[in-house]
Parts: sequence; structure tokens; C-alpha cells
Amino acid sequence: MLRSLAIAALAALAMPLVQPGAAQEGSLTIAYLSGPTAEVPDPRIRYNGWLSNQAGVTETLMGLTPEMELHPRLAEALEQVDGTTWRMTLREGVTFHDGSPVTAQTVVDSIAPILDEGSEFHNPRNAGLLGIAEMKADGDRVVIFRTTEPNAAFPWILTEPGVAILGTPSPDYPINATGPFIFREAVPDQLYRVEANRSYRDGAPAIAEVRTLAVPDPAAAALAFEAGDVDLVINYPEADFARITDADAQGLTAATVQLYWLDIDATNGPLADPRIRRAVSLAIDRQGIVDATLSGVGGVPAGTIYPALMPWAADITPTYDPAAAEALLAEAGAVKDGGRWMLDGEPLRIDIVTYSSRAALPPTAELIQAYLSAIGIDARVSIGEWGANNDAIASGAADLHLQAWGIAPSGDPAYFPGAVLHSEADSNIGGYSNPDLDALLADGTQTFDPAARQAIYERVQAIIAEDAPLIPVFHASQVTVARPSLEGFVVHPAMTYWMTPEIRWAD
Repeated sequence: MLRSLAIAALAALAMPLVQPGAAQEGSLTIAYLSGPTAEVPDPRIRYNGWLSNQAGVTETLMGLTPEMELHPRLAEALEQVDGTTWRMTLREGVTFHDGSPVTAQTVVDSIAPILDEGSEFHNPRNAGLLGIAEMKADGDRVVIFRTTEPNAAFPWILTEPGVAILGTPSPDYPINATGPFIFREAVPDQLYRVEANRSYRDGAPAIAEVRTLAVPDPAAAALAFEAGDVDLVINYPEADFARITDADAQGLTAATVQLYWLDIDATNGPLADPRIRRAVSLAIDRQGIVDATLSGVGGVPAGTIYPALMPWAADITPTYDPAAAEALLAEAGAVKDGGRWMLDGEPLRIDIVTYSSRAALPPTAELIQAYLSAIGIDARVSIGEWGANNDAIASGAADLHLQAWGIAPSGDPAYFPGAVLHSEADSNIGGYSNPDLDALLADGTQTFDPAARQAIYERVQAIIAEDAPLIPVFHASQVTVARPSLEGFVVHPAMTYWMTPEIRWAD
């Protein structure tokens, strides 16, 4: 029965499945929650670079170790010349998949379209993060970058998967990159297929072919694994992890920079009042959520936006205090009548939206609803699409959007608060505005001294705790299940690195 269900779930992919026996011949099939956006998904467009980086096709100038430390990748060294100037030296002898050399000029030519608003490869997000005013080649191996203003995050942004270094494409190499695997085929929203780069500078990969299948439903991915149709499931359902790993499967988990959090409509409805926002936060038993929905493997309660694996995390413990929550509601003018809170003569109602592509989101939303209902708040949950949920928050049709973000995919602390809380940020859907926070976020990007930056982001976290413009719920671990004979796969905290030459099938 499980096998037939799994095959039915994957049949919509309209692609032949790799059978389990083929894996021993050098192929690996991965189930992941999303897929490519085009037949040739250029890594610079939108978030295509995440999949190409995960699949080992593309590489960036800088990279992140499993300890989230910055290290040179295609670069050999990066030197800060002054407040806005950086001198980068390339590794010697690096080639693209077609055999052509990686030079300083190819780096410039690869990044320039990201910055050009008229280019089909323009990426507004990465262009904004980079803030490059000028770049030029200085010989074959040196690139000089000049930023529009001091940008302490610049070295870290060079790890962004979308800032991939690419050579001239051709029919044989439509994504002409430098990684250990070569792009061969994509079917939009279904399949991303790569083959080993046998000329890779650090040695040929042990896996000959990797197929990543898009399986948005985590339950369907789990069924496909049990049926033998996939070898590795990224983001396996937490509730089923213990059972499957007891049944001849390998479980791989590690803390990540992914945060499950509540975005808030801070301009409409009851949550425009910070006291009610704080009351909602105090009413949520985060440990109860972790225990109930993550089965002891999926994460830890979040008191602040950064996980403990990052040095930027402030020592803010999540607090569950229903009595304090009710006191704040009363202070905000709410009145309890017959066990239910009333505000301005109407029942205090909070509408929660979320989406289902991550298994832990719907049950977490339902538990938040239960905790709010327990203190007398009329809470409702609806499951929708991420973009539509954001529209609901922006229009005042919903109050809370439970979602999951990689809050520091580049390892730098500036990204997440700058993206969702700065008053002018595109992702500030709820309309929160705080001039003091805006000033701190600006200082954080322009301050290079590590101790001074640490102090700035501790204050940022304190403001978030005090004013509750968003509510952290838990820091997630990546839960992955693989065949017992797969060796060398490591769960990376940034979640943007999967395939390395060392991954292999045991003899």
C-alpha cells in the first residue's frame, strides 16, 4: 500500500523513477520540497542559485564551513583596502566545466548582469545586498570591488548562492560553472539532474549522477522513500523520523539558521498595539510546540531571531507566561467577559495564516491557536500559499503569518532584520516602523569592528523582544533521511550545501 501511494504521489512528475538498484551503480535520487523554475534555471535569477549550489553545480567566491565560518572558495584571498574597497585574488588554475579558465574578467562579467536592472539576469535582492558601485579586473587573478557605502557584510554576501561565478554558456554546458557536478537537465517544478565533473580540481565525485525531484508534500516524499523510489529526503517529516530510522534508514539532523516565526500586521487590527503583540508571544508555549510537532529532532524554542550556533545570538530565553499575557491584554484595554477577551466591544480575534510545504508549519499554527484560545483569544487558522498569505497580512485580512526563513544564509546578521523590519524593506509586509531600529540596522552594516557589531545586534534583538514586531517561535534543525549505505552527506547549517565529491555509496 505504501509503495502504491508513493508512486502515485510522484507520478505527476512525468519522469521515469530511478530504481533503488541503480543507486548502487552510482546514482543518487533526492526528494526536495521545490524544483527548478525553467529548463535552464540560470543561478543568478531569483533563488535558482540555491538549487545549483546545493546540487554542486555552481560555486561562489567565498563559502561557509559547517561551523558557519567564512572561507575562500573560488577566491584565494579577500582584503579590505578601505571602507568601500575590497581586493579579491582568485585561486590559480580554476576552470569552468567547458575547460575555459576562471579569470578576473569572467568574475566581473558574471556578476555585472546581477547588478544591471536592464539585464534578464538582474537579481534585485542580491544586487541590494552586494551594493557594488564599481568592479574591475586587475590582471587575470585580481578583482577590485568598490561598494556604494561601507558594507561590513560584503565578504559574507559573496557566499550567496545567487552570486555564482559562470562562464559563457553553450549547448553542452548551458550552466557553465565550476562545481564538482555538471548541469545536464531540468524539468520545471519537477526535476534537476546533474552528472559528475570528472575533471573537478579536488577530484572526481564518487557519485556519477544526482537527480533532485520536487516533492512539495513532505508526506509524499516520506512515502516515496519507503517505497524505494528516492534515496535521500531533505526535510523529512519530524513526527515520522524515529520510526523510519528504526527501520533500516539513516537519520541525519543538525541545527540550522532556519527560523520559524510569526510575521505581524503591525499597522491594522489588534496587533498594532505592542502590548497585545507581547501578550501573544507570552501566551505561546514554545517548548510545548517543539515537543509536540518536532518530536525531539526538529529544533529548539526561540527567544531571539539568531540560533545559538551563531555568535550573534543574544541571551534571550523564550518566556511562556499566560498570566502575564492576560495582564498585558488588560493593560491594552481589553476586557474579559465570560472567559473571552473583548476589545472595543468586539471579541478579540486573531487570524493566523500559514502554508503546508513544510510539515511542521500547520501543526505549529494549530498549537498557537490553541494557546491563544486557552487564555480567551478567538484565534483562527487558515492554510494558504506563501505569497497570498503575505498579501493577507499587507491588506489587514490576517494578523499573523507563520513562516520559515533562513535568517542568515550568508552567515552575516544584517540580512534578516534588515529584510523584514527596516521601515523601507520590501519584505516588511506588516508595515512596522521604528526609527531607532532603522538607525541600528544602518550602523550594523557600516560597522566593521566585530565587538561593536555584536553590541549593535544585541540591541536589535532587545528591541525585537521589547516591541515584538515579529515573534520567534523555534529554531529549526534540518531533518534528513537517507539509505544506510550513503556516506559523506553532511547537513549544513546554511542549508545551501549538499553535494560534495566525498559523498558515496558504501561498497
